[in-house]
Amino acid sequence: MPKLSPELLSVLRCPVTGSGLVQEGDELVTVTADEAGNKLRYRIEDGIPLLLPPELLPAAAAAAADQHDAGQHGTAPRHAAE
Repeated sequence: MPKLSPELLSVLRCPVTGSGLVQEGDELVTVTADEAGNKLRYRIEDGIPLLLPPELLPAAAAAAADQHDAGQHGTAPRHAAE
């Protein structure tokens, strides 16, 4: 996994704690721990940091699967405004 640029890392922040992040392999890890004493980890996929709070990851995965399925059937996903 290529390292993210120092410039990008300098502006990225944990969405839960607001802490800075450091890269460890294929993950970004918070510099400071959360209220429970845990350092939060965020995946990097295809060079893109996935900075979603852990409780939102299942919903994001489901949305990505829905978009993928819609693309296979030749239709675009429907939006609420339609």
